[in-house]
Amino acid sequence: MDSTGTTALKRAVCTLLLASLGCATSQLLGGESVCTARPLTRYSLTFTGKWSQTAFPKQYPLFRPPAQWSSLLGAAHSSDYTMWRKNEYVSNGLRDFVERGEAWALMKEIEAAGEKLQSVHAVFSAPAVPSGTGQMASELEVHPRHSLVSFVVRIVPSPDWFVGVDSLDLCEGGRWKEQVALDLYPHDAGTDSGFTFSSPNFATIPQDAVTEITSSSPSHPANSFYYPRLKSLPPMARVTLVRLRQSTRAFVPPAPDLVSRGNEIINSLSVPETPLDCEVSLWSPWGLCRGPCGKLGAKVRTRYVRMQPANNGTPCPMLEEETECVPDNCV
Repeated sequence: MDSTGTTALKRAVCTLLLASLGCATSQLLGGESVCTARPLTRYSLTFTGKWSQTAFPKQYPLFRPPAQWSSLLGAAHSSDYTMWRKNEYVSNGLRDFVERGEAWALMKEIEAAGEKLQSVHAVFSAPAVPSGTGQMASELEVHPRHSLVSFVVRIVPSPDWFVGVDSLDLCEGGRWKEQVALDLYPHDAGTDSGFTFSSPNFATIPQDAVTEITSSSPSHPANSFYYPRLKSLPPMARVTLVRLRQSTRAFVPPAPDLVSRGNEIINSLSVPETPLDCEVSLWSPWGLCRGPCGKLGAKVRTRYVRMQPANNGTPCPMLEEETECVPDNCV
């Protein structure tokens, strides 16, 4: 066989081996992506709350406590670790965090995963935001074997609702992404059955999986996110990760700091106006028929406003109705 034929045969064998073993440089067996970027890189993370009364007028919390965001807690990790995932059950640590804002158990779970499976490279955090519209920021370091980022932020007040990111990969084959921005939507952790922001504790037994809250699910008028006129909810928050320039200094991950530092409130955010229709109660029973003897009288029934309209929503209908009747006890 000539040299040309030998070369062609070698190429064919190599291609066959690569295909059968799944050993292309960007793929592992099973299709799991392999990051071949430079060993370490750093990102800044900015969380921007968009939970305003204009965008979410229904039952918007104004006091005790007002709308706000808890501290952010996250990790840079490999695919062996999962902080939370849609349609899966949350851990006890995450339940404590999204229900009560207690981070200790969740941090212990992250630490244990890092020690046992070497699946967590670093933990990062950002202090709480004392309003629904504001910002918090942090920095994090990722590694080719730990290129995934997950975090959670509790919605305050709420039964067990949160926003966050699940296993966002900051690596694309042989390079790190320069910038990533994602809109964040509310999720239900499945551990409390409350319908409204201020619902009392009501444990879900048995526990449910994590679900995304939408404008129509849960399909109940009492739900704080129930907006039947909307196809989808506006985003509650947005996260932006920007790759930082490399520095000759060694990176020291910021220590978890879960105490609010009065982050600046952002008032200039452009937010959609979500229409909120008026909601009224059922009619009361008819009142007594009153009037003089020998003539027709009148009786009245009433209803009251359960939810005032907002942002050009449907106005309230009449709250009192009168009809003619024959007096029961005429005078």
